[in-house]
Amino acid sequence: MARKEETISLLDTFQEFKESKNIDRTTMISVLEESFRKVLVNMFGTDENYSVIVNPDRGDFEIQRRRTVVADNDVKDSNFEISLSEAQQIDDSFEIGEDVSEIVNFAEFGRRAILNLRQTLASKILELEKDSLFHKYNEKVGTIVSGEVYQIWKKEMLLLDDEGNELILPKTEQIPSDFYRKGDHVRAVVARVDNQNNNPKIILSRTSPMFLQRLFELEVPEINDGLITIKRIARIPGERAKIAVETYDERIDPVGACVGVKGSRIHGIVRELRNENIDVINYTSNTELFIKRALSPAKVFTIYIDEEKKSADVYLKPEEVSLAIGKNGLNIKLASMLTEYTIDVYREIEESTQEDDIYLDEFSDEIDEWIITAIKKIGLDTAKAVLNAPREAIIEKADLEEDTVDHVLSVLRAEFEEEKTAESEIQN
Repeated sequence: MARKEETISLLDTFQEFKESKNIDRTTMISVLEESFRKVLVNMFGTDENYSVIVNPDRGDFEIQRRRTVVADNDVKDSNFEISLSEAQQIDDSFEIGEDVSEIVNFAEFGRRAILNLRQTLASKILELEKDSLFHKYNEKVGTIVSGEVYQIWKKEMLLLDDEGNELILPKTEQIPSDFYRKGDHVRAVVARVDNQNNNPKIILSRTSPMFLQRLFELEVPEINDGLITIKRIARIPGERAKIAVETYDERIDPVGACVGVKGSRIHGIVRELRNENIDVINYTSNTELFIKRALSPAKVFTIYIDEEKKSADVYLKPEEVSLAIGKNGLNIKLASMLTEYTIDVYREIEESTQEDDIYLDEFSDEIDEWIITAIKKIGLDTAKAVLNAPREAIIEKADLEEDTVDHVLSVLRAEFEEEKTAESEIQN
């Protein structure tokens, strides 16, 4: 047996490694045996005639070497062979050709061997630690974790979890109005875990729709219990979000449950998301109804849906158009993201005014034919249809320059202004 005080001291060191790196005892014993064998291979070129026995219960280990007994003058390799006289010092009954097993004091291999062992063990433990970290957080992808801000850089922020593991929150995954100082605690969802060259990098996100979903699961017991299902989420981080929910329990109002009494449930989520406005709507498989709900608070007059192109032309009363589009176009953009349909809004034209409308072809002397053709291709055949359509929609759908569209609108407006002037002169 190796010297007791040395073996205990050595295993105490390994025990400290185990506790600090959170590696289980069985794995540690395996690592210890493997590390011993690697040192033996480095020293003797092989470990085939060695047995490494680690005894966790007694807190010690022993190394046994097996050698063959040869005549005193025939020893060619002392690692595999032992002279008869030396073998008989162990037991005088040994004879030539027999195998001798003896306990080797690892400390006698020298300081270099012990240092090599420690380096090998440390390297293996680091490898295991990285592997353990990868699997731990790979299982947490899509869940919310918390970390303390440790370092802030231009493109990302370094957080530390409760065990001191490093978490990365890139600038692109932060809400634009996020502001943190060192020592602040941050909540985010685990977006992914990169593991290039066995070097796990845990990437967090606060802009992911999954972060919003997990926050609702935390705040709304009915969602966590499976009574309410989140069907779809659309987010423009820090600005606005729309979330569609449904339930199969007729006794539950899914929207009311998510919002809470006087907004009690949703207020905490809004604060966490830096005052991001959140619209909660009832989900339905009826595409037309779903688009109408998604465009809330605007009230839709008529919808024409193209299932093949996954597009919808929505007609509203003039006073509802701005509500449908929303500030900076956020409402219609989120509605399109939520429903997965391209949505274009148009002003509904009163029947009495349609009689006075003019076909675009009649403006060919003032507007180039190719421009008229481009506008007609998006379903706008008359002057008033163009004037009632959003300027931005015409630019985008007809693929025309802003100056070109402004010229067309100017020509069309001028036509109706001339008609009004002429009517006024006749009446006078």
